[in-house]
Amino acid sequence: MDNINVKQIKLYTMQNTIKFLKPDTATGKQKIQLNGITYKPYTICQLADTKFGQVDEDGFSHITTWFNYKGLTYVAV
Repeated sequence: MDNINVKQIKLYTMQNTIKFLKPDTATGKQKIQLNGITYKPYTICQLADTKFGQVDEDGFSHITTWFNYKGLTYVAV
């Protein structure tokens, strides 16, 4: 029987920490801090006024870190 080398695989679980910051007095929406990165909430209509979806001259997106949560799109500040 051949000797089979078995690699030991260690699985690491990343524990996400989320913190809801105080709501903005002008908009009433609150920013979220996820793993130390602050995200600002936008509705789908507000994204048109931002750089979301635009690319630079090299073809890379201006906004690379974002997620959807409860009907809002959160973009890294």
